[in-house]
Amino acid sequence: MANRITRPIPNTLTCLNLFSGCIACVMAFKSNYDLALLFIIISAVFDFFDGLAARALNAHSIIGKDLDSLADDVSFGVAPSLIVFSLFREMHYPPYMECIADYLPYAAFLISVFSALRLAKFNNDTRQTSSFIGLPVPANALFWGAIGSGLHDWVLSEGFHPLFLLIGVCIFSGLLVSEIPMFSLKFKNLSWKDNKVSFIFLIVCIPLLALLQVSGFAAVIIWYVLLSLMTQKRK
Repeated sequence: MANRITRPIPNTLTCLNLFSGCIACVMAFKSNYDLALLFIIISAVFDFFDGLAARALNAHSIIGKDLDSLADDVSFGVAPSLIVFSLFREMHYPPYMECIADYLPYAAFLISVFSALRLAKFNNDTRQTSSFIGLPVPANALFWGAIGSGLHDWVLSEGFHPLFLLIGVCIFSGLLVSEIPMFSLKFKNLSWKDNKVSFIFLIVCIPLLALLQVSGFAAVIIWYVLLSLMTQKRK
């Protein structure tokens, strides 16, 4: 059982997740996409270890569960929304879209809304103990962070239409609350048979990240979604 010293550790890590997420939001609003992505990654690290610490120390609590969801919606919902919001504000708009150029950026906050819906669904869905139903919010945040940091110049070029970004927001918002089964990277052992999908995923991730660098994180998330769909079709 957790004692008075170890009991606060998981919630402290969750608060550090939230703190890093707030910094990511500020960086995103300032269009500092590199630091926004960095602090999203830091938040994801704290998010991983708070659950690990809670299990290791047997320090689960109802407050911790609620706090985790609140922190995650800031770090992985609001932060990527602000990245996309800033991208929308910096984009080149064709003349016939200038009348909505001041309003379109607010569509970015669909990511925050659907992330909250995703988190609420995850907390109450007993099917998601060893895998996921729909895209996890950290993966979605990592995708948009990589778009902002690694593909910033391409997105802001005159050849990139604002509607492409809007379509991306709608697609990924839908993936968050979709009924698509998506595999988890939790390894119970190192057997190829038991973890074949995870191993295939990781093997392909290595060249993607090596070749594409920061933007490779966005490619990794797309690969994750595609592999989940391909795996599901075989079942």
